[in-house]
Formats: sequence, C-alpha cells, structure tokens
Amino acid sequence: MKAVVLFLTVSAAWAQDFSGILAGASRQTDRNAKVTGLRFNCLPADCKVRPLESIVVQVLVDGEIAVANSDPRKGRLRRAPGAMKALDKDGGWVSKPFKFPGTDPGGFTDGGSAIGSIFQRVAGDFIVQDSFLYTAPEKAGTYRLESDTEGVKAQVTITVDSNAASQKKAEEFNFGAEDKSKEPYRALAERYAPMFAQETWWQPKSDFPTRFDFDNDLIGDNNWDNMEKGTSQAYIYYAVMETSTHWFLIYNAFHPRDYSDKCVAGSCHENDNEGVILTVQKDGSEFGKLLTMETLAHNNVYSFTNERGISSGLHNVDGRIEMHDNTHPVVFVESGGHGIYGTTLNSHSRYNVSKDDFNGGTGVTFVYKGVAERPKHANDRKVGYELLPILTHWWARTTNDQDQRMFDEFGPYEPFGGRPKAKVARMGKTFLGRKESSNKAKPFWGWHDNKTLKAKVLNAGQWGLDPAYAVTQGLRFPASMQFSLDYTYNPYLGIGDEGAGPAQSVVITPGTPSVGAPGNPANPANPEKPAVVEAAAVAAEVKEGWVEVEATVDASVVFHLWEKDVTPEVLAGGPVKDQKISASGPIPAGSGVTWSVEKKTGRGTVKIVEEPSAGNGNTLKVRVDDTKGGAARHVFRVTWKR
Repeated sequence: MKAVVLFLTVSAAWAQDFSGILAGASRQTDRNAKVTGLRFNCLPADCKVRPLESIVVQVLVDGEIAVANSDPRKGRLRRAPGAMKALDKDGGWVSKPFKFPGTDPGGFTDGGSAIGSIFQRVAGDFIVQDSFLYTAPEKAGTYRLESDTEGVKAQVTITVDSNAASQKKAEEFNFGAEDKSKEPYRALAERYAPMFAQETWWQPKSDFPTRFDFDNDLIGDNNWDNMEKGTSQAYIYYAVMETSTHWFLIYNAFHPRDYSDKCVAGSCHENDNEGVILTVQKDGSEFGKLLTMETLAHNNVYSFTNERGISSGLHNVDGRIEMHDNTHPVVFVESGGHGIYGTTLNSHSRYNVSKDDFNGGTGVTFVYKGVAERPKHANDRKVGYELLPILTHWWARTTNDQDQRMFDEFGPYEPFGGRPKAKVARMGKTFLGRKESSNKAKPFWGWHDNKTLKAKVLNAGQWGLDPAYAVTQGLRFPASMQFSLDYTYNPYLGIGDEGAGPAQSVVITPGTPSVGAPGNPANPANPEKPAVVEAAAVAAEVKEGWVEVEATVDASVVFHLWEKDVTPEVLAGGPVKDQKISASGPIPAGSGVTWSVEKKTGRGTVKIVEEPSAGNGNTLKVRVDDTKGGAARHVFRVTWKR
C-alpha cells in the first residue's frame, strides 16, 4: 500500500480562518451532539485582573452525544463557544475568540472528523477557538461575562482589583519628540495622515503600530523577543513623491510581530509592515484634493475613491473613502496579520466608522496628533501617533548591506514598463527577521501586488517606488484629468532635491531615550503646555533646592517634573492616584547642576532617568518601579545643587 503525503500551503490571511475550517469539520460528525452546559477557565486561574489590564477567559462546552443502542456519551465537546459579552454597563471589553494559549484541560468526549484528524497531525493539535481576552474597565469591582452557545447560557464573574497580579511587563524605553525641521512635505503628510482603526486580539501590544527601534536598537532579528519590553508609543512612517500634477503619500504601519493563535506554514513572522498610498491632485490650493486611497493586505492591493469618473483598471474600485475630521482617510487594520483595508470593504473590514465600533471584538483607533501616545488598554480610542520620515529613518540603511542588521535580501530594483530605475545599485528588500519565519516583512520598496506582478505590469517594489505609474495601471482616470508620470521629487529613485535625499540615518542613543520635546515639557497629558522661560531664568539664580512627590503607584511610572508641576507616565500597572508635589522653587535649567534622589516611603526602586536640558524642555524624569504587586504609597525627594 502506497503512502499518501499531504502538502499544505497556508497563507497568512488564511491562517486566522484555519481554526474555523477545523471546527466546521468537527461539527459535521457531531450533529447528534447536544450542548448541556458551559464552564469557565481563567488565565490567571483566580479570574482577577487589574484595572485596564487583560486576562484570558476560556469557555469549556459540555454536552452529550447520542450513540445508537447505548446511553449518550457525556463530557466536554470539541466545540467553539458562541458569543461572549460583558453584561454590566461599562463592564469592560471582550475580544474576538482565539485558541487557549495555556495548557488546555482536555477531556474531550468527541474525537472530531476524519479531515480534522488529518489537520490535527499537520498542525500539531486540534484548533478550537474557545477563549476570549477580557479587558477590565478602570473602575474596580466585580463584573459578569456571559457566553451563549446554542441557546445554553452561563456567566462568570471577574474581579477587577488594583491589588491583583499584573499581567503586563514594564516597558523599558521611551522616545521623545522628533526634529521636524528638515521635512519639506511634513505639513502635507499631516493633512492627510490616516486614522488607523486597529483591531486587537489576544496579544494587544503586538497589534499596536510603533517604530522599528521600539526596543532602542536597529536590529531586526530581536524584535519578536523584545516586543514586551519595548515601547508601545504609537508611530506611523511616511514618504512623499511628487509630479507636476499630483502628490503621492505613503504611510507604513510597522508591528514587531505578525502573530496568530496557530502559527503554521510560515503564517507568523518577526516584523510586519503594511501600508496605504494616497493620490492627491494638485488643484491650486495648499493641500490639493484627495483622489484615491490604495491599501496593502498580504500582497494584494485594494483601491478606494470618492471621485466620480475614476473606474476600475487592473484593480477594482473596492469602495469609497470614509473620512475622520474631514481630511483623514479611515482604514481598518486586522489583528494578528495586520492587513490594511478601506472601511467600506465589508468582506474584510470589521470596523464601523459611524458607530466607532469593532464588529465582534476589540480595537484601538489611532489618529495623528504629532505626539506618540500609548494606548491605555486594548479597546482605547483616538490614541495619538507621531509621523516618522522613511527617508531618514530607513532609506539610508537599506542601501548599505554592510554592518547593519535591519535589512536583508539585497538586490536591484527592476521596474516593468520602461520606467525609471533607482540610482542605488542594491537595496534591502526585506526586514531582517528570524522568529517563526525568515524575512517575511518588507519596506515599501519590497512590496508587491499579486495581480499586477503576475500580469508583469508592476514588478516587486514598483507599487511603492513608482506610485504615479502604479495607480494609473491599477485604475482608470478620466481623459479630462491631467496626470503626469514624470517625477519632480522622488528621492528613492534619485529624482529631486538632493539635499533631502538619502542622507544621514537616525542615530539611536544608547540607554533610555528621552521623552521631551524641544522647547516643550514632556507632558503626555498636555503636550502643548509651554515651558516657562521666566521660571527657568529665576531658577538659575538659586544655588540649591528640592522637589518632593507623593503618589500611589502601581508597578512602574516615570514622573515628568518641570517648574513646580508633575505629570506621571504609566509604563505598567494601574493609574497614579492621590498625587501631590511640593518644592522649594522651580526646577533649574542649564548645565552645572548636581542631582540626587532619595526614596522616603515606598517599595521597590526610585531613580533619575533623565536630567533637565534644553532638548527636553527642562524636564526632570524620575522612574519608580514597584514589583511587589498592588498599589502602594510612594514618596521621593529630589535635591539639586549648583
């Protein structure tokens, strides 16, 4: 008898639906099964969680299966539960389902289908998406969750307590304001910066867009492992090209992990970078008129427009563009795999703009504010992000295949259609990554669209490097609309202002990066509050002084002090409460000041992580780390002397 070998090719997009296929196969053999009850299993087991943190709740489905000429078999069914919801008003949020990430209690009474058994051998175990991530509200108390599976309902009570064990790891890095003075297209990029409706799943932090050096280095193959300790501050990368008739704006959302609840056949990988390209027509006004939005999801481009007369070409027009605050297109970003879609593409988008709601799950909306904020929880809204120019942050490194661990797979750019080539001979087509799968994430000059690549219309990298040509191949524009394909500015192809070309790359300073903005204090709650120059001048005349802070701290906090004010930045744990500050005078500015800190009351450690300077708005930063569990009162005093 010949052996039969089954080969499976699983795409990243299909991997998240993999469990649904298995569950469906299992149900085919369980038509005689009847659900009789539901049980719950929490991770952690005590079902306690801190405010605004998350825990896993698993639903175990019990039932009985009719057996001919015998009593029914009773026990746990290999069955995904139905909907889970929070019953209490303002009682927290529940994600979409996933496979239990801990040790499953097992005890199934049914064995699944024949096809399920085949998949089980290939995938390693049978996938049942029976778990949900519950994110607690800020208010402590007890909250009820209810699951409804085939008409059988059951409830579990979750205790939200600031003394519960923290499920979050403290972040070790913070990043301050960027120098925006050398970004000639900054205002245009800000004008159209999209709103990113980012769905979250069972690893919410993996779904938050951030910067490549979120872990304070430019090494690609340690990002998976460093995800927890790196910053969760929100960043979006951008690039701009220009012809005489249009601007082309590229926005990239970078994630340290592309993940799933079942990583099979390369469906998960270290680093992830997908994006949006906007075509803006010059109409004589300062910022022109938005014509089209194209999004990338798993090597497929989707096209959206609000302009009549623009029609399908090699790509279909997949819907209209929905806007936030009049000028900012809204896009949906899926959890796990992070494919990006327009919100009117109902077959893929799970975000409702009018309701501001993620269908059947949780998510965070990110909007441009010019400051990199952290999401407070897995279902936060209007978290501010900062823009980073790809030209200076990425491009200079991708043209250098020596002494760097950011990019890999270097090679030439070979466009179709006789279009302009790049002036650099080789560029890194992928981000260096090794965990789960190697080198799967790509910068925009490594992106490709399956349809136009197969038709040999756009080669790898051409959709991003030559957007004028690409959009006119994907879509059809009316004859009355002038459309130049000759760039006046495209530094990635060596066209335009050489001064703004691929010059010096960003230098990452070792140690904890700063959070302050030049000329402004580092105040996440009120980033626009100006530094008080008069107070700094007065402080310069004083030879010594002190400032004392009292607060109830849970886990890790960085206190930002300037003049006679303080703002806490929570890195882990619950919010800071009952904060008080007293001082002998304003925080001094300038050099030649000696600083020291004394812990007067409290657990853990207190240390100065950054001294005041002109570069951080004369802000003193003091970090408190309390790992004992639960909130506690802390008092520390900083003294200074000239």
